[in-house]
Order: sequence, then structure tokens, then C-alpha cells
Amino acid sequence: MNPQGERWTAEQVLALAPDAASRTAGGKLAAAGSWSGAGARGQAVWGLCSGSGSKPYQTVVDLNGPGYRCSCPSRKFPCKHALGLLLLWSSGEGGVSGGGEPPEWAEQWLGGRRERAGRAAAAREAGAGSGGTGDGAGRRGTGDGAGSGRSGGAADPEAARHRAERRAQRIAAGATELERRLADLLRDGLAAADRAGYGAWDETAARMVDAQAPGLETRVRELAAIPSSGPGWPARLLEECALAHLLTQGFLHLDRLPEQLAATTRTRVGLTTPVAELLATGEAIRDRWLVLGRQDGTDGRLTTRRSWLRGERTHRMALLLSFSAPGRPLEPALPTGLVLDADLTYYPAARPLRAAIGARHEEVPEDPAPAVAAAPEGCDVDTALAIYGAALGDDPWLEGWPVVLTDVVPVPGDDGWQLADERSGSALPVDPRCAGRTDLWQLMAISGGGPVTVFGECGHRGFSPITTWDPTPVPLIAAAAQGGTR
Repeated sequence: MNPQGERWTAEQVLALAPDAASRTAGGKLAAAGSWSGAGARGQAVWGLCSGSGSKPYQTVVDLNGPGYRCSCPSRKFPCKHALGLLLLWSSGEGGVSGGGEPPEWAEQWLGGRRERAGRAAAAREAGAGSGGTGDGAGRRGTGDGAGSGRSGGAADPEAARHRAERRAQRIAAGATELERRLADLLRDGLAAADRAGYGAWDETAARMVDAQAPGLETRVRELAAIPSSGPGWPARLLEECALAHLLTQGFLHLDRLPEQLAATTRTRVGLTTPVAELLATGEAIRDRWLVLGRQDGTDGRLTTRRSWLRGERTHRMALLLSFSAPGRPLEPALPTGLVLDADLTYYPAARPLRAAIGARHEEVPEDPAPAVAAAPEGCDVDTALAIYGAALGDDPWLEGWPVVLTDVVPVPGDDGWQLADERSGSALPVDPRCAGRTDLWQLMAISGGGPVTVFGECGHRGFSPITTWDPTPVPLIAAAAQGGTR
């Protein structure tokens, strides 16, 4: 057994960087001369990095998470020192010794993380109610509501019920308002929609904000942008109007829907289950989860990180979401290619995909699997389309579904890119929104004109590539996604 655990690749480490500047700065610190007392044991890596001050920065990384601590003043997570230390460790060039004991300052922080994780596990086993203080230790990296509970005790259930009822009434009022706006649009005719301007839509979107229905607000703003989206916009506008109508009618008649479809409808209008409640009441599924890829984007108000996983045993796909306000860092990312032994709990839905991480299992088997998995098993183009079609049947508002394509060849063309499958003679168009991405040429260079394995999202616009394997994972959009490609 390797006393340092399975080493990550440089690509995995760099995928954790919060921005391009951190990747560059971290690379400059990936030299043994910058570090003293660097060591690794089990799931911990630590070291002292010389800086501009008289005292070196104390840096420690818990690979099970991952989690970071550094005495530097940086507000980025991970900071450049943590990235440099991990790059030095991943290189295996001897700058990080293995098998020693962590120094006291590192062990104190690592012990605190273990203690919090133990309390969280004990609370779950005891059936602790939602909102407890111990749940957060096992959820680092989800970032989608871990702080929703209060540490001072359980909330008043009657007051919570009244708040939920009032919000449902406000959303219903917002849905009714949107129905009137759609009816006016269709009565006046779609041909005049491009002359109406954004003002009326902006007012409707503001009312959806007042109604506490962020999902409806997003759809309204998408409707407003369609008339200026180029040729064929009337057909796209009609399609989106139909989906918005379907959503508002679904919410206004929730009592008539099957339970799982009703859950999907609530989520689409913006009602989500707090993480603490989900982990306390939902079914935890333990598996070894391969991190297939991640994507960061921003809408000007929130930065969103999407991370996709697939279970080794269950073969189920999972999507982790985390959010941050402008100017604040996201939770640390799970590196692409990492294999994570953990419990995942899915949010209720007709076709469950979004999930939250619960307990993480640190034990290492006698014959450990590599931390960086080989290219995952995938499917051909026809099967990918069938998978997306089945998912769309359960969730009509679905934009795309994660799939792994094997033995496909990227092909550029005058009408856009395609992923060709020689086995079936089929080809899947690449989402036109990806056309300006230089990493499509990176994908082409990796393939060399031959078949490759690609992970991405298959949707009604086409396929959006996220990761390929050569033979280790190459995150195609890691750099582009920092600026919000979606």
C-alpha cells in the first residue's frame, strides 16, 4: 500500500484552481526549493513554503475532500501555496517525503476535520433531525445550502409550514401572472415580439423575483433574449413559451401530478430541499464515484459550479451544484478523474440527477484502485440519444443529460462540429454555443483524427463536450468555463 495514497496527476491538481492566475502562481511554487518539511501520509500532504515574510507559510491539504488550510492571507481556495504543494507531491520527484508524522500544526487541523466528520456520521446514524450542526463536515464541496440549518436547535415546524405555504401562494401568483403575459404574447402574435423590446419582459421577470420563483424568472429572461437570437427565432420562442406554459400549469395543478413529477416541477420553479433535510431524510447511496468533469459559469449575480459523477457499481450519473456570490470563492472543486468513495443522496425528481454528498469513507482497501481512473465505459451516439430521450420523457424541461461517448471522432465543418461514430454511421452535432471554444481544436488535436472517449451533455441543441481521456482525463473547458461559457 502506498503510504502517501494514490498520487493525483498535474491535470487533477490544476483543475482545483479557482482561476488562471492561481494556476500560474501555483506552478511557480511546484519546486522543492520553495518548500521545507514537506511530507505526506495517507490522505494528508503538508509543508512550509517560504514567502516574503520572516515566517514560512504553513500549508496542509486533506486529500479526502479535498480540504485546505494555509497561514497565508489569500482568500482563494485553494491558494497558490496549496496548489504548489500538490503539484510538487503529484510530480513524485522527491520533494515531498512519505511515511512521516504530520507536524503538530498540521495534525491539529487534520484532527479537527476527523472529529467533525465523526460527529456528523454519529448524528446521521442516530437519525438526527434536519438543520443540525454536525451535517456540514461530510458535505464539503456541495455548497448548495449546507448552512441552511440553525445550530441553536430545531426550527418551529408550524412556523416553517406557514412560511412554506406563503411562499407557495406567492409562486402561484407569479405563475398566474406569467400565464397572462404568455396569453398576451400569443394574442398579439409572435411576429411583433422582436419590436416589443425588453422592457415588458424585464417587468415580468421582476415580478417573478417578488414571487420568490427564481426558476420562472430565468425562463422569462430566456424568452426575452430569443427575438434577438438570430434566424429562426419565432419557432424557438414558440417552443419556449410552450415549456413555460407547461411549467406554470404544472405548478398550479401540483395535486394532479405524480409525486416525482410534482417534485421536478417544484424544483424547476425554484423550490429546493435544504441539504441538511435531504441528507437526514433521503436514501444515501454508497458507491465509488468517478468525477467525470466540472464546469463553472456565472450569470452576473451568482457563480455556479457543476460537477458530474458516475457510480462504479450503480452506473448512476450525479450532478453536484455549488454557488457563490460575486467576489467570493466557490467551494473547493473535486478534481476530474478522482474516484471518491462516498454516500450520495439524490434530490427528489422524476429523473433524479442532482445530488448532495453525505459521508465520505476514508478506508483504503488492501488492493486499492487507482485514484485516476482509466477512460470510463461509454456508449455510441444512437444509445446516447436514446438515453437523453428517455430522460426528456420524465423531465420535459431538461436541457441536457450527461453521457460518455466512446470511439467518436471530432469532425469540423462549415455547418459546425460533429462527433462521428463509424460503428453506426451516425454523427452527433456539437452544441452551436460551443462553436467559439478553442478547446474544440484541442479535442481535435488529442484525437489526431482517430476515435476518442468524450464526456459531456447531450441535449436538444447537440452535444457539449466537457472531458476527454488521453489516457488521463483532460478537462476541455476548465479554462473557458471560468468566464461562464453557458
